[in-house]
Amino acid sequence: MSRPIDRSDVFKSALSAATRAIAGQDELAVDFSVDGGRAQDGQITLTTPPKDLTPMAAARARGQADALALRVAHHNPKSHAKAMPQREDARRLFEAAERARIEAIGSVAMDGVAENLDAVLQQRCERAGYARVTDKARAPMDDALEFVLREVLTGRKLPPAAESVAELWRSELSEKAAGPLANARARMNDQKAFSALMRDLLRDLGLGDETSSNKESEDEKGEEEEEGEAKTEASDDSEGDGEGEGEAQEQDSSDAGEGEPGDQIEASAAEDADADMEASETDDEEPATPLRPNWRDSDAFKSEYKAFTTAHDEVRTADELCDPEELTRLRAYLDAQLQGLQGAVSRLANRLQRRLMAQQNRSWMFDLEEGVLDTARLTRVIVDPTAPLSFKMEDESKFRDTVVTLLLDNSGSMRGRPIMVAALCADILARTLERCGVKVEILGFTTQAWKGGLSREDWIREGKPASPGRLNDLRHIIYKSADAPWRRVRRNLGLMMREGLLKENIDGEALLWAHDRLMARTEQRKILMVISDGAPVDDSTLSVNVGNPLEKHLREVIAHIEGVSPVELIAVGIGHDVTRWYRRAVTIVEAEQLGGVMTDKLAELFSEEDTRTAKSSKGPPPTRDARGGAVGAAAAAASRAVKRTTFGEVAKGRRTGA
Repeated sequence: MSRPIDRSDVFKSALSAATRAIAGQDELAVDFSVDGGRAQDGQITLTTPPKDLTPMAAARARGQADALALRVAHHNPKSHAKAMPQREDARRLFEAAERARIEAIGSVAMDGVAENLDAVLQQRCERAGYARVTDKARAPMDDALEFVLREVLTGRKLPPAAESVAELWRSELSEKAAGPLANARARMNDQKAFSALMRDLLRDLGLGDETSSNKESEDEKGEEEEEGEAKTEASDDSEGDGEGEGEAQEQDSSDAGEGEPGDQIEASAAEDADADMEASETDDEEPATPLRPNWRDSDAFKSEYKAFTTAHDEVRTADELCDPEELTRLRAYLDAQLQGLQGAVSRLANRLQRRLMAQQNRSWMFDLEEGVLDTARLTRVIVDPTAPLSFKMEDESKFRDTVVTLLLDNSGSMRGRPIMVAALCADILARTLERCGVKVEILGFTTQAWKGGLSREDWIREGKPASPGRLNDLRHIIYKSADAPWRRVRRNLGLMMREGLLKENIDGEALLWAHDRLMARTEQRKILMVISDGAPVDDSTLSVNVGNPLEKHLREVIAHIEGVSPVELIAVGIGHDVTRWYRRAVTIVEAEQLGGVMTDKLAELFSEEDTRTAKSSKGPPPTRDARGGAVGAAAAAASRAVKRTTFGEVAKGRRTGA
């Protein structure tokens, strides 16, 4: 019996063949992955197409493949890097223009490719919400330039969602850069000529001051090359020494001329800031603030840490960063990757649930004159209708109302297995604790860009003042709020599998954000668990500030929470020792250990609460069995029940004359 043909396999095979043909490389490796969409090291990785392949989904899959294949065929990374401007805003515009050029070449040559690329562009604009944008401030200039150039180079109308953004900037771009736009199509097939034209366009837009340094570097390199040639000609009598010296100078010239522009900016800014920062650096250690009855976080925490600007920071929910269809697909991928681990973590979670439920055992008071009718003692009413002791009432549980926050590091170093395991453990623990009546919040923290974003651009625009503080845009993510049922937000954790989400990590501010959210809750007990794999890192901030302000701020925040705040703080480090920062912490080597450590630490916290409760009572301290259960608490509850029963029987005897 023949095996039925899988349509998705046929589509993948055809897509791979078409990708190699457009790229012009018969031996090009084409793979598929859930986080695909990249071309690097002689390989193209495409996003796995959905099994239910609609015509629109197929067009988008082809469009992604066409865009990557065209980039392989018509883009020279070295030439592009050499012509790249230094300013961050100019770099984004330059990159957008190159993207428009590459895709325009394929669109002009093949109508089918043009339709596929339009489908991808329409989806991209819909996700960004461009169809509803009416204000220029919300329409990025780099995207607008890409769309206008795309229209000029191809002669095709833009998709509706892209047209709204292009319309907001079209008149300004046409007025200020009419010449470069008019000549763009003639130079479209020559990357170097097109790059020079785009530098002219940037100058027309007032973003061209970065090119002077490039010209100086090229002039210096040319002079050094001429010197090397002269020394080579003069080395007939002393060949060995001349060659060695010429090679060394050529190497120095290469290093000076081809270095990354961004590195030059960061190095000069760091040198400018050194003197001011050293003069202002003082010892600011203060004694711990005592805990006050009317404790307020804003009064208790003091720090010299600062951000250059917070205007671009954002707090987003997972469904705002990803459309529902992609979230569902990413969640399915997460489940598929961790099938073997899910059973082990579930068993650990069940153990935690048993421990928590043991502490929530409720007892009943019997033989009361009011309360709930005790059906087991209805015979009393029949025998003696005047007997009032036939009611019962549930005893109040001493298990305090609790909320737990799981704060997950979403930095780039967590990519791969660690972030997968962290997402799964957070998912299962949220489900477990919810069954026990404990509310759970799941948060993540990262940044919006690598090596600075809009904050760094503002800093450069204002003349690079010394000691700017944080120079990146925060992105704090709410995967699950404490009041949201787990079943409604389950797929949100799939967002952690999305390519490009994980960037830098600024732990101190994320910890304060999660702490403040906890303090706004009404629950009696608040627990904050941090899962991270390293120290706070943001290259943009560290390159222009003396010392390590991110680590210093993290230590201040931890000291504040552990010494002053009622929030109970735990930390789990994955492959990194976090015990040097957190008082209550544990370090694991393998990500697969995370589930057991998280459940054990939470169980310890609840067991400690049970111990404190028992010690505050008049009875003897409780004893624990091998599994950590609260035997003493159960014995005390049984003793109270015996006393209540005895008192009830005595009272009944007095009334009946026994």
